[in-house]
Amino acid sequence: MRIVVVGAGLGGVAAAVGLHRAGHEVTLVERAAELREAGTGIVVMPNGLRALDALGLGEEVRGHVVHTTRGGLRDWRGRPLLVTDLGQAQQVVLTPAMINRAELHRALRAPLPPGLVRTATSVERLQPDSTGVTVISEGEPVARADAVIAADGIGSTLRAQLFPGHPGLRRTGRMDLRGMLPRPPGMAPDLLTSQLVDRRSGAMFGLFPVGEDRLYWFTDSVLHGTPPGADEARRQMLSLMADWHPLVTALIEATSPDDIYVDPIARLAEPLPSFATGRIALLGDAAHAMSPDLGQGASQAFEDAAALTHHLADAEPADVAQRLLRYDAERRPGANRMMLAAARQSRLTSQTGIAAWLRDMLLRAVPSRLATRQLAALWQV
Repeated sequence: MRIVVVGAGLGGVAAAVGLHRAGHEVTLVERAAELREAGTGIVVMPNGLRALDALGLGEEVRGHVVHTTRGGLRDWRGRPLLVTDLGQAQQVVLTPAMINRAELHRALRAPLPPGLVRTATSVERLQPDSTGVTVISEGEPVARADAVIAADGIGSTLRAQLFPGHPGLRRTGRMDLRGMLPRPPGMAPDLLTSQLVDRRSGAMFGLFPVGEDRLYWFTDSVLHGTPPGADEARRQMLSLMADWHPLVTALIEATSPDDIYVDPIARLAEPLPSFATGRIALLGDAAHAMSPDLGQGASQAFEDAAALTHHLADAEPADVAQRLLRYDAERRPGANRMMLAAARQSRLTSQTGIAAWLRDMLLRAVPSRLATRQLAALWQV
């Protein structure tokens, strides 16, 4: 079967590899001039690791499983609020993997023959008919397929074409600042895999190890107006977090603005009514763009890729529409629940004032064993 995957992000590449290995004639179309992924670190949750295993892509990522025993939420000074035992959670499910985003992208695309990739091609619309789908770029047909996978990201133009009545993205009014740097010698491990929250400002700081010698950190704070550049955003965070745990400002100060990424946080305003229509399916952020609060964006895309590969494995062209409905039935309920759960988590951690004070009191009262069970349950999705 001829399948076109539009968008060569992490999810699109994983789907292209899976479908190629299943025996289909795959073309991966990417608007950029070359295949690459910019950014800092990325968390692959246990459910994402299982999906990569199903695609035969998990081995490389499993070498980056996080090796630490404690996690959870802390206040801005580093004092525990909700403690989770990652070692105990690992006895139920695997722990997450933390990997450099560019390194992960290289590992995922390695099995894909270069001849299947078409770069510098911006897909502006799809033209379906009774026998297939024509892919249109710059007003001209560039490919003909039995099925198309739209993996064109959070600002998906194909999603807007398929669901013109959907409200699309909605900004949350918050800003994501991310950086990566060498791990300072002698750094105490007490804040690794923890998230610090401030009930005064509603801001958050999170930290993960990347391999043995690097650290990935991120902040989540209120966005006033247009997102600032990396240097200005860095200054704003240093001012906002001046009285936080000293490690927070030390790590932000030690990170060059060239290694910092700034994005306004956005999510789908409401869940899509379907992840498939006819011979076209949506994958990843195009289907279920969510806030980053649960770290599930990439893992949900990998689950999409694995499900699409499974349902299209032995399909013939006449089967496509029915097979994609099965994909939708499998993936949409869980992915939409995760999208709403991430929004709830964002509201929980960004609270301020009395509501945040009550939140902190309640979190401190939750036994570590119960928090660990809830974490394991989340990772088993």
